[in-house]
Amino acid sequence: MSGDSDCTKTSPSVGSPSDNEFLPDRPRYVCMLSPDLVAKAREELQEKPEWRLRDVQALRDMVCKDYPTLGTCLDDAFLLRFLRARKFDYDRALQLLVNYHTCRRSWPEVFTNLKPSAIKAVLESGFVTVLPHLDPEGRHIVCIRPDRWIPSHYPITENIRAIYLTLEKLIQSEETQVNGIVILADYKGVSLSKASHFGPFVAKKVIGILQDGFPIRIKAVNIINEPRIFKGIFAIIKPFLKEKIANRFFLHGSDLNSLHQNIPQMILPEEYGGTSGKLDISAWNELLLASEEDLLHDFSQLVLPGNSLPCETLVSGDADEKQCDESLRGMKPQLYYCY
Repeated sequence: MSGDSDCTKTSPSVGSPSDNEFLPDRPRYVCMLSPDLVAKAREELQEKPEWRLRDVQALRDMVCKDYPTLGTCLDDAFLLRFLRARKFDYDRALQLLVNYHTCRRSWPEVFTNLKPSAIKAVLESGFVTVLPHLDPEGRHIVCIRPDRWIPSHYPITENIRAIYLTLEKLIQSEETQVNGIVILADYKGVSLSKASHFGPFVAKKVIGILQDGFPIRIKAVNIINEPRIFKGIFAIIKPFLKEKIANRFFLHGSDLNSLHQNIPQMILPEEYGGTSGKLDISAWNELLLASEEDLLHDFSQLVLPGNSLPCETLVSGDADEKQCDESLRGMKPQLYYCY
């Protein structure tokens, strides 16, 4: 992702057949999708190749008109991420883009100095990794293992930084933009003291990012080995998840057969009853660390945390946000009850 985020440049009219010819300093978009994925994007995301650049230009014009100081990258490929994530609904794609920046600027503990080398300890712990094989739908499996985190070594925000960088790397792929991802979270060994670090502030921030602040399609969240305490957490958080997202959570407990109905054994490591060998975190760690220069170049197109940005709400309204605050405030007592 590269290019000028300056909205003062003259843009061609929406629907112009030669949009990019007027912007020689902005990389020309070249579709890397296979014919099958082009067809899938058309069917599932309402993406029409013949209108693609027109749609991108429409979103670009909306950014320049409504948020001229947003400080965002305006490249075709970057804006396409947001259009695909919101099925080419211009208004929803624009709100997602604004939310994306709002999230980055409102949580400096996570987004300041955000780069792979800064979260090397998290990667080496195995807290988050990506399995080497795609599922039958062409989706990456993001594996999260909270038991690998030792709170005395670094704060929970470092884990969130690692997950965010993982998503940033994955979403660079057009295939992932179309197919989405699957999350596999193993809560084996998560204690009450460790779970208490996931308090109201962190919970609401993470929900805001994953649900409304990042251009990725989360197609399923598979939870395994969850202790009783997790059911208490989920019961509190679920009302604030969109119904579509909430319905994509699958709690398997220790039943690996149940997990295998969602994720085939052939792509799972032995630790989860699979046949693809031992879980190896080294390949993903090396890939992410090797992507540092590329990711930093991407981030250089965005305004750093602390810069001005219109205040936007990531939930449906002030009443919902107040309700979320009040309900999450009761999380700790309920955690003790569930434990």
